[in-house]
Amino acid sequence: MSSVAPLREAGRPPFARLLKSWRETRKCSQLDLALASRISQRHVSFMESGRARPSRDMVLQLSEALEIPLRERNTLLTAAGFAAMYRETDLASPAMAPVRDALKLMLEHQEPNPVSVVDREWNVLMINQAMLRVFSLAGDPAAMWQRVCGDGPHNVLRMTFHPDGFRPFIANFDEAAPVLLNRTRREAAASGNQKLLALLDEILAYPGIPDAWKGPDWQAPPPPVLPLELVRGDLRLKLFSMITTFGTPQDITTDELRVESFFPADAQTAELLRKMAGS
Repeated sequence: MSSVAPLREAGRPPFARLLKSWRETRKCSQLDLALASRISQRHVSFMESGRARPSRDMVLQLSEALEIPLRERNTLLTAAGFAAMYRETDLASPAMAPVRDALKLMLEHQEPNPVSVVDREWNVLMINQAMLRVFSLAGDPAAMWQRVCGDGPHNVLRMTFHPDGFRPFIANFDEAAPVLLNRTRREAAASGNQKLLALLDEILAYPGIPDAWKGPDWQAPPPPVLPLELVRGDLRLKLFSMITTFGTPQDITTDELRVESFFPADAQTAELLRKMAGS
């Protein structure tokens, strides 16, 4: 039987395999998916086995029920024989001017608190002046980005975990790092993001990463907020972050944007951020 199952799986059409994979990723039974999609369980079973071919509207209906990201919805559509539906518009293009304006407004209004805009692999797209000031506590930001990321995109995860990045200045690194790794694993699993999984493998190979962190700990409950304590000389910043996403994205770019806002976790940090802004 062990040799038959892979052959049977390989014989399924691409859409059937993808649908089953997403349903299992979401820990959803065929009955659960049928109820959420307002179709019969028999129809779900037939689509997963390849006995029934979905319509374009059905692919979108199933994608909505499974909360599949827009990029992967395009993959499902093409696997089912349809054209991709969702565009990926460059953030710098004229069509995205309202989005850029909204992001700039958020970044300016958060001063003196640090804010960054990142994509789904945690590559930095925009930061405010407060975030630049925080980076500067560890030295010249441009030189540090070059050491950590080379000529590639400025990546928050690399900067956080790399020994030549921010890691030496994170006082509670041993507490924060496992939580950040588990969060990233959950994001990668939820979105089916292979690039993010590859980035995780790269980070886990950095010097000084304990073996205990290299396997997922799905049982560990995430804390309500995770303070990040940054220390440089006599300066100490204690921050926690909040992530904002677009509520009704219709473009892959806006679907994948993340705005990470940092807030002071104590009065001393709030005062220090104000002083840094004033100077």
